Amino acid sequence: MTIGIYNAYDPKTFREPHRRVIARAGDLAMAFNMNLALFGFPIPEDRRTPLEIANFIAGTTSIGAHGDNFVQLAELGRFQTFPFPAKGFPPQLGKVVLTTCKPDTKKQLTTAQLAELVENGQSILLIFGIGPHGTPKEVHGMSDIDFEVTGGNFSLETCTALGAVCGALDCKLNK
Repeated sequence: MTIGIYNAYDPKTFREPHRRVIARAGDLAMAFNMNLALFGFPIPEDRRTPLEIANFIAGTTSIGAHGDNFVQLAELGRFQTFPFPAKGFPPQLGKVVLTTCKPDTKKQLTTAQLAELVENGQSILLIFGIGPHGTPKEVHGMSDIDFEVTGGNFSLETCTALGAVCGALDCKLNK
């Protein structure tokens, strides 16, 4: 499983909300044995490799043992960055699962159904949007599956949603 963070916040300037969500998502990826992929983040030009990016983030956070978990994720080769997807997300990351409080009922799966896909060997990319409006509409059309974790279509702040989705899937997979 890969946590995918889609930047709908600020595509030109690397800001504090970018740094915080990356550090928190890196920590969750390590905690729940997932990978992390960033989409459309304005990473400073002098940070090219995943390890350079991880060290840059780790040097400015207290999250996840002062960023050590995120650095370890990068050292393990489980962190990648990508530009904004023009025609779709990288297929090597698996079936695209949009995490949303407004799922398309034709594409919606429950936590149990999503966990069953993973148990049967299906790779999945869990897309979370950061920014005041979450993922843009064009991203909704790129998903294979829509996933709403609360069961009641409640809108959650991004980091709350990250923890809820990762925790719910981990509970189903490691019963």
